[in-house]
Amino acid sequence: MIGKSFEVRCGKRLVSLQNSHTAREAVREYLRSVGCNESEMTTLSRNAITWRGAVYKAVPLGSE
Repeated sequence: MIGKSFEVRCGKRLVSLQNSHTAREAVREYLRSVGCNESEMTTLSRNAITWRGAVYKAVPLGSE
């Protein structure tokens, strides 16, 4: 897959490294990998999604 490397974070905690085309897709891929269904995800912004009360955010690798 051609894309960029992203850090997926929940708060300040790094939960995953993902290669994806966009930050939003990186978060979606991570959440699907831990058993989240699309219907349970709520998009907050172009790089953040909420699931079960937690906010997951993707940033380019090494940017934070």
